[in-house]
Amino acid sequence: MKRLGSLILAGVGFGLFPSLVPGETLALVGDRLIDGVADSAHSPAVVVVEDGVIQAVGGESVIPGHARRIDLAGSTLLPGLIDAHVHPTMWGDDYQTEHLRQSSAFKALRGLRAVQNCLEAGFTGLRFAGEADVFYGVMDLKRVIDDGSFDGPRLTGAGHYISISGGGGDINFSSPEQHLIADGLIVDGVDEMRRAVRQEVKYGSEWVKLLVTGAFMSAGDNPQDVHLSDEELQVAMAEANRLSTPVMAHAHSAEGIKLAIRAGARSIEHGTFLDEEGVALLVENGTFLVPTMYIGDYYIEEKADSEAQKKMVELSLKYRDEFFENIGRAITAGVKVTMGSDFSCENAQLNAREFGTLVEAGMTPMQAIKAGTSLNAELMGWDDKLGTLEPGKLADIIAVSGDPVADIRALEEVVFVMKGGEVVKNGGS
Repeated sequence: MKRLGSLILAGVGFGLFPSLVPGETLALVGDRLIDGVADSAHSPAVVVVEDGVIQAVGGESVIPGHARRIDLAGSTLLPGLIDAHVHPTMWGDDYQTEHLRQSSAFKALRGLRAVQNCLEAGFTGLRFAGEADVFYGVMDLKRVIDDGSFDGPRLTGAGHYISISGGGGDINFSSPEQHLIADGLIVDGVDEMRRAVRQEVKYGSEWVKLLVTGAFMSAGDNPQDVHLSDEELQVAMAEANRLSTPVMAHAHSAEGIKLAIRAGARSIEHGTFLDEEGVALLVENGTFLVPTMYIGDYYIEEKADSEAQKKMVELSLKYRDEFFENIGRAITAGVKVTMGSDFSCENAQLNAREFGTLVEAGMTPMQAIKAGTSLNAELMGWDDKLGTLEPGKLADIIAVSGDPVADIRALEEVVFVMKGGEVVKNGGS
């Protein structure tokens, strides 16, 4: 296996795990199993894996006599987690100026370590939601993982977020004499939008990310404002559809959310000021909602003195209760609310804290778990092979100590990780 040494972890409590033998059959045995389908956990919990694929799920009786047993006593087995909104090549509070200091190659190399952090933390799949990069380093990061040069989680996403001049992806704090390259891909008018979408797909983007409204974290714009014109939005959707590329729409304002849903976006990112009409449209169209709630709490609780994110802290404090209430209404109405963190994976435990905010907003712990497994697999179009523990699915499997249905924060302490039948982590140290 082409695995960086830092990803092979000595077993603590579970024992050292010898190298895999090609074609070997493994039996993972835990105390309980959450399969991503049922509304309750199963016990006893056995998953049999061979050639990277789940062969059987059940009790001791499904273990073949020739299988090697991996004893995960005290743990819960789950599908590998999927984070639907990450930025692996972005870090730091002042990400808009950090973007100007580092090369695309540096960002990709640092991003490799970041996504490997997420894999260690149990995230076997990630969708990157546009990167602050002049070039397409994150797409190269995906390529070197896909071709086996480096190990990492399964990746998909957009190379850039597409913004208007003066929007959330632009640099709005420099003088007009300066000619800085913005962190986003800046377009104005339908022709530039058409070219931008085509360019994104040309260089490997599997999603198109549109900043339909202003943002919380960028300087000099208002998240309540709609930024894309109807014409720009329609041409973006037309080009993306023509190129069989789904669209994720960053949208905070109620009007921006509804415009993006009606235009045909597959997912709405954030959705802070979602109203009742927007909830109904989400249900009617089957549009996914990725609310990214914990990042606001993170800045309130741990980065309140950040000068670069002063706007983020103020807006998060002002609108937190309204935001959680809006997402709670969406959950109650049956909207496909999924798990996305908006973090980089530098500290992947922060990504996992999003599960707790989903529960606070109104999900049951099991709903939150499905939001980050089977439902996100559906969002990505991976549900034919990932997201659940069922025979025939790829063996992306994790284990956590204890029971995450009893304590959702158990998902922040993953002790075993398997991706595609290969053991990435065994023991939690």
